[in-house]
Amino acid sequence: MHARDLFNTYTATFSFEFFPPKTAEAAEQLYQTISELQALNPQFVSVTYGAGGSTRDLTHDLVVRLKREGKLDPCPHLTCVCHQEPEIRSILERYAQAGISNILALGGDAPKNMAAFDRSKDAFQHASDLVKFLRTFNDEVERSGGHPDKRGFGIGVAGYPEGHPGTPNRVKEMDFLKAKVDAGADYIVTQLFFSNDDFYDFRDRCGLAGIDVPIVAGIMPLTSSSGISRMAEMAAGTRFPAPLIRAMNRAAGDVDAQRRVGIHWATEQCRDLLDHNVRGIHFYTLNRSTATREIYQNLGVKESTQLMPARRAAR
Repeated sequence: MHARDLFNTYTATFSFEFFPPKTAEAAEQLYQTISELQALNPQFVSVTYGAGGSTRDLTHDLVVRLKREGKLDPCPHLTCVCHQEPEIRSILERYAQAGISNILALGGDAPKNMAAFDRSKDAFQHASDLVKFLRTFNDEVERSGGHPDKRGFGIGVAGYPEGHPGTPNRVKEMDFLKAKVDAGADYIVTQLFFSNDDFYDFRDRCGLAGIDVPIVAGIMPLTSSSGISRMAEMAAGTRFPAPLIRAMNRAAGDVDAQRRVGIHWATEQCRDLLDHNVRGIHFYTLNRSTATREIYQNLGVKESTQLMPARRAAR
């Protein structure tokens, strides 16, 4: 379903993120996760794209398979780094042919083995440039066809409640986000965060900046104290609230207890977000299903529409 229809239909959306497997064992784990999570009836699932497009084919294969099987609605990530315009157009044409409804447009990171890569050689320097190209592609679709939805793709972009690690100036950061929305983004998905106050402040600042598209909150449950270090590496600048660290420290040495602490914390984040009218919650699953399923159980529901049902039709 096109992003605009999703947010017009549901008071809040629920979605999961996967990354494409690189080995047969990882593939088996992922498809087991998918079979377990599809019962939660998410509105869509996103599929990541490796740095510099390093998993482009893997991403495409997973996205097309999910679409073909029809049980989950996939939204592929697409990045600027290491790409020229013809490559991006070819990817979009393949996704259009497969009937993909939405794309998450990102700036992206260069592969670690290409630390000295010259970004000036890329066709798109910023995510806002990629969004503009996607909107142009959509305009072409609307005029001439080529996509099952004559509007083309719904377009999502990233937001950073705790601040973009590459933009210390928070005022400029909001200007850059607004540029993506003004270029044609339909919604925002945030980076993970552990304090809802950071999300609410970000949402308020978006409103002050004139950004009025739906903002989906990114949630990743911690399942161990070592996960704090891993997440700090994965998402530079992530803030870990002292109460969360204290709770993890109290459970030190007890793997199961630390896991319960992390699930409880994420559950309370979700409950509070729902109480404060969040437009969506996006679970970073790390290709595992247990934590997400337990959060749903803790919230007292079996699937997503129980958390936030469809909007009532206008009379």
